Amino acid sequence: MLRIAVPNKGSLADTAAELLQEAGYSGRRDPKDLHVIDPANEVEFFYLRPKDIATYVGSGALDVGITGRDLLLDARMPGAKEIEALGFAGSTFRFAAPTGTFSSIEDLDGARVATSYPGLVDAFLDQRGIAVDLVPLDGAVESAVRLGVADAIADVVETGTTLRQAGLEIFGPVILQSEAVLIQSPAAAEGTETLLRRLRGVMVARRYVLIDYDLPADLIDAAVALAPGIESPTISPLRDETWVAVRVMVARNGVNQIMDALYAIGARAILVTAIHNARL
Repeated sequence: MLRIAVPNKGSLADTAAELLQEAGYSGRRDPKDLHVIDPANEVEFFYLRPKDIATYVGSGALDVGITGRDLLLDARMPGAKEIEALGFAGSTFRFAAPTGTFSSIEDLDGARVATSYPGLVDAFLDQRGIAVDLVPLDGAVESAVRLGVADAIADVVETGTTLRQAGLEIFGPVILQSEAVLIQSPAAAEGTETLLRRLRGVMVARRYVLIDYDLPADLIDAAVALAPGIESPTISPLRDETWVAVRVMVARNGVNQIMDALYAIGARAILVTAIHNARL
């Protein structure tokens, strides 16, 4: 059986569980369960702390896992390898310090930097030849400077409001753009490709919809230019030989603009249908 590590709590847990469920797997019903077997799909789920998943997968104890790219890099487990970005739980890591203190990361040399991700930050600075005194903390990193235990921080930045409230400003380059990822152990296990194909199918279904519409046959080229689809639209004849029926996949986030454009050139009976799953 394929052994899959899944976050048991935190921002990754709920969306990861939904993704796996939409991909056809049977997960846990009781949030206290730490181990669930899905015999129909020949997989075992192990529900673990998100920070520990890279360690279990990188050591080969488990075959694959869902975790954050930030947690993967922070664990510094060379055996664990990212094989697919999953498109949720995005975050950006930046440096911040009191206004006017630092203008570049080179200014950090010899300074104290507080972070909840010491492995990630150490690797980033080491690649640039910058030596700092890392102060590992577990949460509330923005208070470290005010309380006198650090000169700067490295943390997740969303709007920057929390940092400004703490009297801090962002400086230097982005440390990491993170998101949820699927990771694999050193030895690829049987069933990994099936899992990957299923997850990709769900992600495609979330990003695309189907559009069906009727169109005068002499406008096919103009309509296909507006909505070419993944490979090519499906075009079927209608009883009225001067019209055709068209079905095409389009990106969900631009569907209304495409509908407007199709209507403008003469398409009618335009319908949009959600895609629940896909294999491309």
